[in-house]
Amino acid sequence: MKYKKNVYQSFAMVMQFGINMIAPILMCTLLGVYIGKKYDMIIIVVPLFFIGALAGFSNIYRLAKKIFEQESDRDTKHVKKTE
Repeated sequence: MKYKKNVYQSFAMVMQFGINMIAPILMCTLLGVYIGKKYDMIIIVVPLFFIGALAGFSNIYRLAKKIFEQESDRDTKHVKKTE
């Protein structure tokens, strides 16, 4: 039972990473397409795509940092209990 729980948690984490990466890229790209068509400068898509990618990487970094901090806190609590 515990194995299934770990698999589901891992799957949820991977999905969360994917969503945190795809959402800003997609939103910035769509914004770039909209602005590009409206003002006839489609080249604006490229920098907005990279801004979305940087935002996605930033989101993933913060999420991973938070997860690892929680795991290290959990590990230190477990070590203190066993001593």
